[in-house]
Amino acid sequence: MTPKELVLQMTTAEKAALVSGYDHWRLKPLERLGIPQIAVSDGPHGLRKQADELGAGNDDSKVTVCFPSGAGMAASFNRELLGEIGETLALEARAEDVSVILGPAANMKRSPLCGRNFEYFSEDPYLAGELAAAYIQGVQSQGVGVSMKHFAVNSQEQRRLSTSAALDERTLREIYLTAFEKAVKQAKPWTLMCAYNKINGEYCSQNKHLLTEILREEWGFDGLVMSDWGAVCERPTGIAAGLDLEMPSSGEENTRKIVDAIGSGKLSKQALDTCCERVVGLILKAQTELESRVKPIFDHAGDHEKARCFARETQVLLKNNGVLPLKKTAHIVFVGEFAEFTRYQGGGSSHVKPYKVNGALDAAVELGVGVRYVKGFSSKSTKYSVDLAVEAIAAARDADVAVIFAGLPEIMESEGLDRKSLDLPKNQNTLIAKIAAVQPNTVVVLQNGSPVTMPWLDDVAAVLESYLGGEAVGNAQAEILFGEVNPSGKLAETFPLCLEDTPCYGNYPGNLLTVEHREGIYIGYRWYDKAKKEVLFPFGFGLSYTTFAYSALSTEWVDDLLAVRFKIKNTGGFAGAETAQVYVAFPENKAFHASQELKGFVKVFLQPGEEQGVEVWLDKRAFRFWNPVLGDWDTESGQYTVRVGASSRDIRLECMIDGVDAGSQKIAYAREQYPSYYSGQIQSVPDAEFGRLLGFQIPRANPLPGERVNIYDTLEIAAVKTQWGRRVADVIRFTRGKFKPVKDAIFNNPQFYVAAALEAPFYWMARGAAHSEELRLNVAEFFNGNQTAKALRAMVKAGFLSIPVIHRLITKSEVEKRRP
Repeated sequence: MTPKELVLQMTTAEKAALVSGYDHWRLKPLERLGIPQIAVSDGPHGLRKQADELGAGNDDSKVTVCFPSGAGMAASFNRELLGEIGETLALEARAEDVSVILGPAANMKRSPLCGRNFEYFSEDPYLAGELAAAYIQGVQSQGVGVSMKHFAVNSQEQRRLSTSAALDERTLREIYLTAFEKAVKQAKPWTLMCAYNKINGEYCSQNKHLLTEILREEWGFDGLVMSDWGAVCERPTGIAAGLDLEMPSSGEENTRKIVDAIGSGKLSKQALDTCCERVVGLILKAQTELESRVKPIFDHAGDHEKARCFARETQVLLKNNGVLPLKKTAHIVFVGEFAEFTRYQGGGSSHVKPYKVNGALDAAVELGVGVRYVKGFSSKSTKYSVDLAVEAIAAARDADVAVIFAGLPEIMESEGLDRKSLDLPKNQNTLIAKIAAVQPNTVVVLQNGSPVTMPWLDDVAAVLESYLGGEAVGNAQAEILFGEVNPSGKLAETFPLCLEDTPCYGNYPGNLLTVEHREGIYIGYRWYDKAKKEVLFPFGFGLSYTTFAYSALSTEWVDDLLAVRFKIKNTGGFAGAETAQVYVAFPENKAFHASQELKGFVKVFLQPGEEQGVEVWLDKRAFRFWNPVLGDWDTESGQYTVRVGASSRDIRLECMIDGVDAGSQKIAYAREQYPSYYSGQIQSVPDAEFGRLLGFQIPRANPLPGERVNIYDTLEIAAVKTQWGRRVADVIRFTRGKFKPVKDAIFNNPQFYVAAALEAPFYWMARGAAHSEELRLNVAEFFNGNQTAKALRAMVKAGFLSIPVIHRLITKSEVEKRRP
């Protein structure tokens, strides 16, 4: 039977139950109608299959293989490689009876501080969309679905559960939705996962404009939309907006709400039926794929070797004065604990239990190279150790080459927390500077998920950015260092000189209620190039052991497509790969624009002396912008420029083109009303100008003292509104900040547990438990000063306070009241 026919046979209660998960990782079966159970699993860069289906932590997950994270994948600029990663992950998923992989993650890198940037592809929506589509096609070609996430505008971890992104429709469409749109249209993902946050005041999980009007009616998406884990506020409202599946299970709580809403007429039966049909459709499709294919055997060793091959293309050579590749006969010292215990993945839900981790130290031995190793610093501490440093400096001075393996500890970048600084730990920066002062042949190998500052850059001979390259990253590092492999990675994000140079500086992570996207379309290189801002390393940058020459640019319209043709020649002595990037510069007659936007790229592998003609096709969308006055995509009047380069700052060829339709006559932005955006000076946009850009009044940024606390608030917000909120928040900061990390925990930073308590809305509490709604209301009443017995019990049950702590707080309050 079809999904529609099956849903027609269900009771309202069965339908209401079906649109919520069975447990943490499985969808509900309905045996009466022969609807089976299927499983999903975390896995953007490695399968995190729980041994216990109710579990959420890494301590009970199965051993799998960790591939390069999203930031590393993107540095490859290789669609085929993303497809192969997807195929490999899908085969592993089928071996573990997993039907849907929760990935890829395609959010924009608005700020390098975002703690989850290691999972995301790029600051550029075109690149992120192309790579996401390739990954999805790879996964789904093997009969496993994906859940592309997090839809949408989820570009920070701090307050991600409650903040409202205040941004204009053009910025939403061009920057934050484009990657999803490309993937939906090109790859047809089985599912999308909505984000936690709000967009202009409405939670993504119940945002009809996002989930139905744009996603389904405009883009033609016919798959399922599931929630991020716990990202459901009002379930009936979500169903009406187009949220098909709540994950994980909320017990009977939301089932009851749905049944009640149907009974009262607040929710239409048709809306619920539609969501049920999509859930049943996903289950039947997944089950058909599993049953029609031979179940593979999980090849851990073989996939580990694939991880090694994938990692080779994720390395980006940022500097090289000729010291690389290293001679195997040289006297070389490896410095830094990351050489032995490599940093290869980030913290959070994507954290997998690896099959085998190879560090560069062991990998060098495999290559037959003898190197000396000194620890130099602890990777788990920021404290400078004089004893370790003295040993490392002496060893470096006596060597021909010193290779320092530096990077960000996992505790500094993880899901659930944003970084506070762009700097490496102080002990590492200090040691690098001291070693560079005594050893001119100092090489720095970085292991981090997002950009870092490099105060020692001018003093070192070479820098290799490894990102978080998966469990075999050490092999790839050694192979590149010793010339077995020629690096070919390019930066999919800009490395700024300092935090103050980032376009959203001052507006990230925002306020208690909102985060204002005052920079608009100017994120990443779009702003750095527009403002002519000096950067540490530009978008698209990456060196090779060889050199490449570009020539013979020509363009030709073929129907509605523009063919951009040129030649690339390997002019050096190594075989290697070059990623040529095609940018388009818009005229500015109707609207302000970035100086140029990436609209195509191609990666070419060439032998020494080999020359190859390449072709990149641009469709009409490459020349369009979102015109808010028109309410649709539009083109500029005037001439466009096509540029071909090795990075956004290294343009080798360019030409003017005609033949672009002039579009509408509607002026989107009057120059005199948007001076900041036309000039690119967007770090201090006046309120009046930002309000005009939004098209509505700028939302209030923070709560006010004296306001009543409600269940949609967080403890952080309650701390501003009432004295009881402030007192409890102080207790939480003190007690939870003492958390001791647990081995194999996916969240091992004590501040994560502080943030979780401060930033989670009260409606999250006790989800699925008996009397959970009453508990939340009583918690809110406690903060409003009503310390009834029910409110006190609710605070204890919610895990905020213990009985002795509540007693002390109340006693303190009574003493304060008696003070004259």
